[in-house]
Amino acid sequence: MAISLRKNSDGGTVGLDIDGRFLAAAQVRDGRLTSVASTELPEGVLADGEVADRAALTAALKDFVGANKLPRRVQLGVANQQIVVRVLDLPRIDDAGERDAALRFQAADAIAMPLDEAVLDHQIAGYTNGGDAGERMQVVVVAARRSMIEDYLGAAKDAGLKAEGIDLDAFALVRMLAGTTLDGDPAPLEPSADAPGDDPAGPQAARVFCHLGGVSNLAIALGSSCFFSRTLSTPYDAEGAGPRLADEIRMSIDYYMAQPAALAVGDVVISGQGARDDALVDAVAAQLGIPVATASPLGDLDASIVSGDDDPNRYTVAAGLALGAAA
Repeated sequence: MAISLRKNSDGGTVGLDIDGRFLAAAQVRDGRLTSVASTELPEGVLADGEVADRAALTAALKDFVGANKLPRRVQLGVANQQIVVRVLDLPRIDDAGERDAALRFQAADAIAMPLDEAVLDHQIAGYTNGGDAGERMQVVVVAARRSMIEDYLGAAKDAGLKAEGIDLDAFALVRMLAGTTLDGDPAPLEPSADAPGDDPAGPQAARVFCHLGGVSNLAIALGSSCFFSRTLSTPYDAEGAGPRLADEIRMSIDYYMAQPAALAVGDVVISGQGARDDALVDAVAAQLGIPVATASPLGDLDASIVSGDDDPNRYTVAAGLALGAAA
């Protein structure tokens, strides 16, 4: 199959999060979770979000799918240092072929990996008025190292799974939580007349999403458009993690602010298993000096299927992957 970072399906696909510490699967239909499952992942299978032991990952996936009687069609998520997300500011180009050629030319300078070794994908995030120069477009470009993608796809195939597509964990995270306010209730951000994004008006401020799991992942978004992503090197349960995570978040914000059409960051939303640690969240907030809150793990989805002794924080990314597959 051709490798693509996104592929639509009829909604029968399971979002599969291969976290550094566990496997989590979620299926979504009509705004509600219809099935979830998770299990611990043996140590050493992944290293910094990359496949370290393909045979062990294949065995873990095969056991997981068989034990939980999961569908074989999956939407995989990835998050590691072999992924680059950049925003390119270009004149508006409506012809798809001309736009692709222009993007590849610009991406060769903006992305620090050979493009012939990468899977390249893009989304138009919005348009701005360039005055006399005409209308311009902000394009989110994603490059992922092909060998890393092939390791994930190969392990899934060997386990008897059919990967309908590969998405970024960051995109799945934003997809799930973009409408979450600081008190946990879903609501959109206020619009601004000159900002890009899905809404014609765009959001007033950018928002940082920080998912603290086996692989900790950060995304910065305007509304539901992710404009920046990176994995974090500090485990959420390491000693003194709060100040170190805050430094990484601050550095990410600084890098994002140097991109075209960047807006000031309004707040930080923390999710994942690390979000259960109130002391950690408070330490991050004290260092950053901007509002920080924990997310409702599954946004506004009906999560009644998640049992009381299960941890809904495990399913944030998996559910976001499933939503992307069904879109």
